[in-house]
Amino acid sequence: MGEVTARLEDLPIRDDLRGMTPYGAPQVPLPIALNVNENTHPVPQEVADDIVDSIARALREVNRYPDREFTELREGFADYLGHGLTREQVWAANGSNEVLQHVLQAFAGPGRTAFGFAPTYSMYPLLARATGADWIAGHRAADYTVSAQSAAEQVADAAPDVVFLCAPNNPTGTPLGLDVIEAVYDATDGVVVVDEAYFEFAPREERSALTLLAGRERLVVSRTMSKAFAFAGARVGYLAADPAVIDALRLVRLPYHLSALTQAAASAALRHAPTMLRMVDDIVQQRDRISATLEALGYTPHDSWTNFVLFGDVDDPAATWRALYDRGVLIRDVGIPHHLRVTAGTEAESTAFLEALASIDSQA
Repeated sequence: MGEVTARLEDLPIRDDLRGMTPYGAPQVPLPIALNVNENTHPVPQEVADDIVDSIARALREVNRYPDREFTELREGFADYLGHGLTREQVWAANGSNEVLQHVLQAFAGPGRTAFGFAPTYSMYPLLARATGADWIAGHRAADYTVSAQSAAEQVADAAPDVVFLCAPNNPTGTPLGLDVIEAVYDATDGVVVVDEAYFEFAPREERSALTLLAGRERLVVSRTMSKAFAFAGARVGYLAADPAVIDALRLVRLPYHLSALTQAAASAALRHAPTMLRMVDDIVQQRDRISATLEALGYTPHDSWTNFVLFGDVDDPAATWRALYDRGVLIRDVGIPHHLRVTAGTEAESTAFLEALASIDSQA
């Protein structure tokens, strides 16, 4: 009993899933983990106390199904996002990945296509294929930017049903101008998803794609609480769009997909948004410090509006990654030749990474 006798390829799995590998980054108990773009700052105590109290109150009625429309949470997101949004324009799910999955289930699927500019978030093609859609990869310039003209031409040629625009882009950190979003929207009849998972780390004066929603019923702007809100373990993502888009997402979501405990925790965190977002300033400071020090060490950090830095001119990424691992520091090899990526952590974590990298260079 309990002996495994079958292999995955022996099972009657869908043909389009054969050969695929699941998303994942190494999970190892190293002292300094800067590989998955988490907010490594702990939730402030005053916020944690309110979250615990809110969950405790929700537990008293956990024998009942949660609010299927998660009304209070949607109102909280609408207030946080601003721009005159109402709860009818907001959707949420268990992490932004599930939010994006809902979009693909509603607007892509078998016989349809999804498109993104590579390199970009590796979950886009996985989600597309898992929902039965074909993935089309566009291209970026050598510095990972994409111009409005190039973007529009590529999208028009591909004629996809769903377009993903990661703004700023993961894994490169590259900004994306609103002119690109407008050009892509005008070049397609499909749904355009602007993934603003890292928007809170962009310069304060920059405009969000939320400012483009009015009059664009096929535009979707997604966000997450995992990054700026230090809520990665709670798994809460959300989006803003035309109310008709929200109605479409209701068709594919599972019943009661957001637990009462998740709703309570996220609503409490949103009540403390200014406190939570104070961490962002420190993270941006560490990001810029990392970039400056990497340049001084002879590497090429790419411009980043996120909480991480992609850096090039790494002679042997695998060897450097391993040397850092052996020093107790975990970063990410994202598969771009001669590049590695590091999350901006606390001051102490960022210092540990920079000192470990410098010690490797000194021994080279």
